[in-house]
Amino acid sequence: QLQLVESGGGLVQAGASLRLSCAASGRTFSNYVMGWCRQVPGKERGFVAAITWSSATTYYSDSEKGRFTISRDNAKNTVQLQMNDLKPEDTAAYYCAARRQTIWTVDYYSSGTYEYWGRGTQVTVSS
Repeated sequence: QLQLVESGGGLVQAGASLRLSCAASGRTFSNYVMGWCRQVPGKERGFVAAITWSSATTYYSDSEKGRFTISRDNAKNTVQLQMNDLKPEDTAAYYCAARRQTIWTVDYYSSGTYEYWGRGTQVTVSS
């Protein structure tokens, strides 16, 4: 099992920045593609960003591209999500997730393909 623990959420005003972090333990972290997804009550969990084990390739949802940056540190078993220019519509619970690498990279955009999940951290953006 791979255990994931998120931190860094909070309440901020529109236009502010937040940096989420996810600490992994239990298995070889570098074997996994790491991702962030988010969910609001009553809606499905949606993809935000993902990063390959080598950090060579990153993937973003269109609505976050240019505002959010995903990064990872395999030596520290952590993955981060830097979120800039936050908007009220970014309000959600943010989840760290992990999955095996695949040649079908389109799967990285689907939250349902991730194997391991953290418990989430709440981000609230006020207008």
